[in-house]
Amino acid sequence: MLLTTGVTWKVQDWRYGKQLAEQAGLHKDDLTAISNAVAGQVRADQEKRLALEQRLSTSEQSHYKELSDAQTNQARLRDRLATADLRLSVLLTEGPAGGSSVPAGTAAGSVVHDGARARLDPAHAQRIIGITDTGDQGLIALAACQAYAREVSTPK
Repeated sequence: MLLTTGVTWKVQDWRYGKQLAEQAGLHKDDLTAISNAVAGQVRADQEKRLALEQRLSTSEQSHYKELSDAQTNQARLRDRLATADLRLSVLLTEGPAGGSSVPAGTAAGSVVHDGARARLDPAHAQRIIGITDTGDQGLIALAACQAYAREVSTPK
């Protein structure tokens, strides 16, 4: 009886051992499949991130070039104003009696057919150019921020 019980015990041990080994193998296969799926998702996310970084880098380069060009143009304009190569003028509006409160400059070779114009003092012109330069930089920075927000928020 003891021998039969021992043999039965051993057979059941083998059977359960085999079942446990099969379950462990299935569990291992499940874990491998899950791990592969997660690794694939991580790779896909990394590729999306890399593509987004490349698009943002390209956008940043174009906005930097645009800002640099605007600054170069502003510097040239300031130089031309400083050397008297270029003069800024404003269109004068006529008052109620038909006169103007600012004396008009001479327009000997002018082909402008609108109202009278007055030349601005070079110092005032420099200040106006400085203000427009700051405005241009602000607009370019705003466009860069908007492009960044569009790129980041648009799923691709």
